[in-house]
Amino acid sequence: MLGVPPPCSAPTVARTISRMTFTPRIHRAIYSGSFDPVTLGHLDVIARGRRMFDDLIVAIGRNIDKRELFTLKRRRQMVEQLVAAMRDDDPLAGSVRVETYQGLTVDFARSVDATIILRGIRNISDLAYECQLAMTNRQVANIETVFIVTDQAFSYTSSSLIRQIAALGGNLDSLNSIIPPIVVDALKEMKAGSGFAHLIENHVE
Repeated sequence: MLGVPPPCSAPTVARTISRMTFTPRIHRAIYSGSFDPVTLGHLDVIARGRRMFDDLIVAIGRNIDKRELFTLKRRRQMVEQLVAAMRDDDPLAGSVRVETYQGLTVDFARSVDATIILRGIRNISDLAYECQLAMTNRQVANIETVFIVTDQAFSYTSSSLIRQIAALGGNLDSLNSIIPPIVVDALKEMKAGSGFAHLIENHVE
């Protein structure tokens, strides 16, 4: 007859557990877009996303259907400056960093081991498009999408609208309610220099 092994003593169990290593799972998400330019609506989504995830990557890409207002490098500089201020204001929220990427968003998400794509929803028009995109990303890349409904104050804020106002000679100071001051200053600097001719050509086309 086989003997029953003696039960492990408490010190033995404690030593066994102490030798085990636990690697907590990091909930990492990416918040992707062209951010051309970054708006207060974008910053609202980033701030709230930091309270949902351990690690949030603001992923700046290119929109091949539109001409750029700011270069990819300049956009990254502005977003990094704004994100640094966020970290100082709320150091206990999840980590956040800024990256640029080329190609498909889902490929970038996989390359940084992100399991979630964070998206901001402004209105019902956004919802229809974003739902279709979310289902496609889940089907082809097994990546889930989390939606954040933006603050009502930013429900009709869009980077495209800002580019149009700048291109058609609108009052740049009027944009203070929807874009950060550093973006307003960058627009004024561009207007005084090379101007917005590249955007005007795109608008005429």
